[in-house]
Amino acid sequence: MILNFKNIILMLTFSSLFSCNSSEAQVRNSTYRLLLKTMYKKTVPLLSVQELAKNKDKYILLDAREEKEYKVSHIKEAICVGYDDFKLKETLKKLPKEKDIKIVVYCSIGIRSETIAYQLIKEGYTNVYNLYGGIFEWKNNNFQVIDSLGNYTDKIHTFDSDWSKWLTKGEKVYE
Repeated sequence: MILNFKNIILMLTFSSLFSCNSSEAQVRNSTYRLLLKTMYKKTVPLLSVQELAKNKDKYILLDAREEKEYKVSHIKEAICVGYDDFKLKETLKKLPKEKDIKIVVYCSIGIRSETIAYQLIKEGYTNVYNLYGGIFEWKNNNFQVIDSLGNYTDKIHTFDSDWSKWLTKGEKVYE
């Protein structure tokens, strides 16, 4: 059997349905961790949301979600660079010239951001990290996000209803 994205999601869903040794929250959490472990290509070092929260002022934050997701909410001071229309040269203009600056890229759960972060590494940036679990993990750990007006919000754009199950805190938005 070839493992593709749909097969992995099906396996993870079934494993969470038939586990009887854990509470629903524990099952969801371990299933989510397994999803992340399976989906990450391991091309970019990971940074935990706790580590980012402790040292947020030491990092430049890049949001690799689409603008409509960013407008609903984002981590304060993050720069929207997008994914579908990501333009490396335009992004590089927004960054300091020093290649040793610390950059954290995030998206919903960390798949798109890993791709964007890897492009920065290929350009010679040496301290680039993918935020483990993305903005979902950030919000699930009770860290704050802001909307396009700079106001704190509980809303998170969850891409679609399938992905929304991984957000356990906050208000889910997916058009």
